[in-house]
Formats: sequence, C-alpha cells, structure tokens
Amino acid sequence: MGVILDATSDHDVPQRFPVRRGEGEHMSFTMLTRKSLSLFSAVGGWRTVAESVVSRSLFLVAYLITRQVLTSALIAVGGVVVFTAARLCTGGKPWQPALGLLVVGASALLAGSTGQAADFYLPAVVLQAVGGALFLLSMLVKWPIVGLVMGTLHGDHHAWRHDRHQLRRYYACTAVFLTKCTIATAVLVPLYLTETLIPLGIAATLLGGAPAAGVCVYLCWRIFRNAP
Repeated sequence: MGVILDATSDHDVPQRFPVRRGEGEHMSFTMLTRKSLSLFSAVGGWRTVAESVVSRSLFLVAYLITRQVLTSALIAVGGVVVFTAARLCTGGKPWQPALGLLVVGASALLAGSTGQAADFYLPAVVLQAVGGALFLLSMLVKWPIVGLVMGTLHGDHHAWRHDRHQLRRYYACTAVFLTKCTIATAVLVPLYLTETLIPLGIAATLLGGAPAAGVCVYLCWRIFRNAP
C-alpha cells in the first residue's frame, strides 16, 4: 500500500498576521495627518500664513510713517494685491489669498470711511468674538467644530460621535480654539476701545491671525498624537 503524502505546503495555509493594540488607531491618525497636511497645502501652506502676517503689518507700519489712515489702508490692500499677482505668476491659485484680500479689503474700507486707524482691526476683533461664540455653542450642543472638520477629512462623517474617546479628543481640540478666541477677544476689545493702535495691531496680527491659529493646530496635533 502506498503512502499518501500531504501535499499541502506552508504557502497554501492562510497566514494570520497579528495586529498590535493601537496599530489601527495609529494608521488612522497617520491618514488623518496626511489629509490635514494636504488641506493645509491646498489653502496655500506657510506662504498664506506669511501673507496674512505681512498684510496686517503693512497697515501698522505705513500708518506710523505717514499718519494717514486712507493711505495706509491702500498700502495694505496693495500688498495683498501684489501677493495675489505673485501667486498667478508662479502658477498658484488666485483664490488662495482671496480670504486675506477680502478681510484686508473690508478692514481698509471701514478704516477709510471712518478715518480711525483702530477700525482697520475691528474685523479681527469681531471675527474672534464670533468665532469664540461658535466654538462654545458647538460644544454645548455636543457637535464640536473640530469634530465636524476632522470627520469630513477622515471620511467618517458623524461616526466619531459614537466613539467616546474620539469625541473627548474633539472636545479638547475645540476647547483649544475656544480658549484662543476668548484670550484674543479679551485682549483686543480693550485695546480697540481705547484706540491703543500699536499694541492693537500687534495683538490682532498675532492673536487674531495665523500665528495663534497655527499654535492651536499644533496643540490639536499633540492631543491626537498622544492619544492612547
């Protein structure tokens, strides 16, 4: 009687690869980070951040030199127009600095119409106050804004609301932006009311602009990075 050998080789046996605890969350975080960086690049990246700082600083510097509100406002608008033209010449998209042009244009129009230099920074004050109210409201109704944004980026839409740990992280990140808006409003409002121009211009550029927002984004990244 012949002997029947089992011809099944190791290659025919399904392999099971163990997945370490937390590895799925790490892969998810990596994908989320990549999508966030892609969004950051889509809106112009660090170039947009630099343009935001420079455009607001232009008005302050021009006013300190000329003491003319309208002239300083036009210089600030002209700077943003130059940035837009540079985008076009280098193959960039003109809508990337469009938000900055809109904000600076509204600021220049307001300051030019009232003749008060402090009014150039009034839109920044209003944006911080309104932003803080929106962040607070989103937390009170249990739909934190950061969760809505990240859920859209991650593609899980509203599934994150059923994950207790994920929801807690989104609350923490939204609280970071709420704190930023609260501090900015608390600093900017008295400076605006007393028309203390130089501190107001510096605070509006740093607290009400891209630098403080960048710090908030970094803190949110750390919250997700250190998540268990």
